[in-house]
Amino acid sequence: MTPQSGSEPSPSRKLRVVAIGGGTGLAALLRGLKRHVADSPSAGQPLISQLTAIVTVTDEGGSSGRLRRDFRILPPGDIRNCLVALAEDEKLITRLLNYRFAAGYGLRGHNFGNLLLTALTHLTGDFTKAVRVTSEILAVRGEIFPSTLSDVRLRARLATGRHVAGESPINKTRSPIARLAIVPANCRPLPETLARIAEADLITLGPGSLYTSLIPNLLVRGIAREIRRAKAVKIYIGNLMTQPGETRSYTASAHVRALTEHAGGNLFDYVILNTKPLSRALRRRYATEHAEPVANDLEAVRKLGPAPATAPLLVEDRVARHDSAALARLVLTLAVRAPTRRSAG
Repeated sequence: MTPQSGSEPSPSRKLRVVAIGGGTGLAALLRGLKRHVADSPSAGQPLISQLTAIVTVTDEGGSSGRLRRDFRILPPGDIRNCLVALAEDEKLITRLLNYRFAAGYGLRGHNFGNLLLTALTHLTGDFTKAVRVTSEILAVRGEIFPSTLSDVRLRARLATGRHVAGESPINKTRSPIARLAIVPANCRPLPETLARIAEADLITLGPGSLYTSLIPNLLVRGIAREIRRAKAVKIYIGNLMTQPGETRSYTASAHVRALTEHAGGNLFDYVILNTKPLSRALRRRYATEHAEPVANDLEAVRKLGPAPATAPLLVEDRVARHDSAALARLVLTLAVRAPTRRSAG
């Protein structure tokens, strides 16, 4: 039986939750999970004792890319999105940290939050310290770690045999991606990252861009192995829409298959998939960009290992987005209803 997103999870035990991803998708999940953290004012019966976000650091475009090149720091944009999502006063903080300078030599196009993280990195001499200090300033309901401190880049081999390098070219490719790699390949995660995964009760991956936000985390040395060993309930949150470059015409099972191939085997107990249809108007708008709703080929997903968990999770706000509150309730419901945590493998 498929759990319903509107059902309230039982508060019988507190969960240590690790959410892995990047971009706006991870932020959407964190925004919902924040309401269930033990020290959150909005958590009636808190379910989460510890919430950890592990964030990809391969962004090379926009403000993040410029700061990465100019100051030799990790790209701060996806980290900033997570800080905003987990902040206590999100409405005010969102406006401040996401404020983009529209003019000014050298400032134009930069987000204030990106500049703040850059400045704190140079003051503290450590990107993770900068994130921790910013988290304290914003009263963040959780902790945030980059997936690695190495200066990593993406490289993809296409189905044609051609290789492309960099997040933006990979995102825009018209040829299917056969294999993704990170350079350097031997980059390591923070010890805290592996520790949080090992002790987690629930691990989620996604939603987010398959090849530029999700798989890069699994390629960091030791992360996929530690997820596989962990006794947590493990959930992949499927995307609502295909992406014209990375995942054109991908079904739900094609997403799972790509994750499985890059991780060296299936990692997940469940795959969460949306059942709410897209409006005709928004479907037409996405069609002009060669994007469409991800098709739920449930039997093909089951054959790959995970159990599909379907629910109406779509909200429309000029674009298709996950309903943060409903998504958080569903992942927590799956975690607390699991009869036992998976055996280490």
